[in-house]
Amino acid sequence: MSGATLLSGITQHTLQTTRLNTAYLQAGSGSMPVVLVHGNVSSSLFFQPLMQALAATGRYSLYAPDLRGYGASASLPVDATRGVRDFSDDLSTFVNALGLTSFDLLGWSLGGNVVMQYVLDYPGHARTLVLESAGSPFGFGGTKDVQGTPTWPDFAGSGGGTANPDFVQRLGRGDRSDEAGSPRNVMNTFYFKPPFRVTPELEEIYVTAMLSTATDAGNYPGDTTSSTNWPFVAPGTLGVNNALSPAYLNQAGLSQATGKPPLLWIHGADDQIVSDYSFFDLGVLGELGLVPGWPGRELCPPQPMKSQLRAVLEHYQQAGGSYREAVIPDCGHSPHVEKQDAFVQLLTEFFV
Repeated sequence: MSGATLLSGITQHTLQTTRLNTAYLQAGSGSMPVVLVHGNVSSSLFFQPLMQALAATGRYSLYAPDLRGYGASASLPVDATRGVRDFSDDLSTFVNALGLTSFDLLGWSLGGNVVMQYVLDYPGHARTLVLESAGSPFGFGGTKDVQGTPTWPDFAGSGGGTANPDFVQRLGRGDRSDEAGSPRNVMNTFYFKPPFRVTPELEEIYVTAMLSTATDAGNYPGDTTSSTNWPFVAPGTLGVNNALSPAYLNQAGLSQATGKPPLLWIHGADDQIVSDYSFFDLGVLGELGLVPGWPGRELCPPQPMKSQLRAVLEHYQQAGGSYREAVIPDCGHSPHVEKQDAFVQLLTEFFV
C-alpha cells in the first residue's frame, strides 16, 4: 500500500492467518481493543480519520482488516452459499492470530452483516457490538416485508446480477473520473449525503479504497443466473452480492446468539443505500420506471431494510439482549465519515 494512502498515526500490516493473508490498519496503544470491519466496495482506508480520533483518546487499540477481495488482502473467492460466513470465519482467524480474546466490534454496511454472523458463530469474544448502517439481516434484495418473506421462490432480484455492469467495469479499469456512474460519483452521491464532500486528500484515498475491490468472478459482484421472475436475474453461488442474497443469508436468529453483547445501531436518517426505500433496490428502481417491467407493489414492493433490522433487534432485546438505536440527522450511509464528532461521542459513551 502506498504511504500516500496512510494518514498520520496509522500503520499497515499483513498477517497470514489459517485462512488467508489479511492486510489491516492499526492505530493507538490503549488497553481497549476495537476491531472495525468495512463495507462493500470499500476497504479499511475509509476508517482512518475515525481511527485517529479514537486513538487520540488514549483508551483504544484499533484494528481494521481488509475483507477478502478488498484492499490489500488476498482475493480468495467467496462461497456465497455460506452467506457471509467466509467473511466471519476470516474475521475469527484474524482476531485469533492477533491474540484478541475480548474486544469491541464494529461493522459498517456489509461489515454489519459480517459482525452479526461473527457473534452468532463465535460467541463470547465481542464485548460490545456496533452496527453502522448495517445491511438487513435478510440480505439485500429479494424480500418484501418486515419478516423477510421472499419476493419470489428463486430469490429473483438479489445476488450478483443486481449490480450495475457499467459500475463494475469502471471499478475493474480503475476509473478515477467524476463522471456519472463512476466510483467517485457514486461515493459522493450515495455513500455520503450531498452536498457533503471530504477533503481532496481523503477523497483520493477513498476512491483508491473503492478501486481496490476485486471484480473477478469469485468476488464482486459475483455470478448470476437467469429467472422467469422479474427482474429476471437470480443469485448465483459465488461472490459478495450473492453472499448477501436472502437465498443464503438469514440472520433473524441473532436473538438466539449466546452471550448477547450490548448492541448499538447507528445509521444516517438519509441513507440511500440501506433504507426502507433504497435506490439500490430493484423494487424501488422498478417503481421509479428505471428498470422496465416492474409488476407493481403487490408483488415487488421496496425491501424495508431498516424495518427488518429493527424487528430483529427487537427480538434480540426480548430474548434478553439490549440494543440502542441512534439515528443521525442530515446524514447518509457513512456516519463515521460525515458526522465524525457525533459518531465518536456515541462510541466512547458506549465502549465501557
